[in-house]
Amino acid sequence: MTSLLWIALPYSAFVSFVLGHVWRYRRDGFRNYTRYPEMDRSQRFGSTAFRSGVCLIVLIRLIKVFTAEPHARPSGALHVVTTIVQIGGVAAASVGAVLLFVPDLIAGPSHPVITPLDRITFPALSAALLSGVIIEYDPTTVAREYRTGETLFAWFRSLCTIDPHPEAMQYAPLIYQARGLILLLILGIWPFTRLAGIFAGPVVRLVLRAVPRGSRELDGAATRA
Repeated sequence: MTSLLWIALPYSAFVSFVLGHVWRYRRDGFRNYTRYPEMDRSQRFGSTAFRSGVCLIVLIRLIKVFTAEPHARPSGALHVVTTIVQIGGVAAASVGAVLLFVPDLIAGPSHPVITPLDRITFPALSAALLSGVIIEYDPTTVAREYRTGETLFAWFRSLCTIDPHPEAMQYAPLIYQARGLILLLILGIWPFTRLAGIFAGPVVRLVLRAVPRGSRELDGAATRA
């Protein structure tokens, strides 16, 4: 069961994330819901705020994952800077998520649902935010312990090697296990929700602008043939 939860499930989520983006590009080119002409002003602002906030959060978490020691929190100037940036990122992402999702929750969906998984996106993001706050201010952590470094960070780093360490999560407190599973859920369903185009859409549009129009038409004709 331990290997299933903390080895097989993470790699399955990674595969779902990659292959799901391929499926989504072939389905609608990441245009569904996130095309700016189809969004009102608040949703455009929400999209930008959410994208910026998530990018900051992911950047800070990666810095902490690969710089934190197993039994010590980051300290000094790095800790101050990462904390300030993370707070700003959380605020921006939270505002953006509210502007993107709450109108549909109140008045009913005005945009098509991509898949049934799209309906659980906002609850999953809310759970990720809440669990992050809880473990950041875990009252059971003492001065010589850094449970996030000993559990989530150690487990995630091991997934990037040929020798994963599921035991780091097997004996972790329940809230840390829950957070790990919540993040895997978000990663696995991301391409199948309206959020897929938040990041991939601008990248695809940038690439298409860089490719000569004639080349795209030839490629399209060859594909149809």
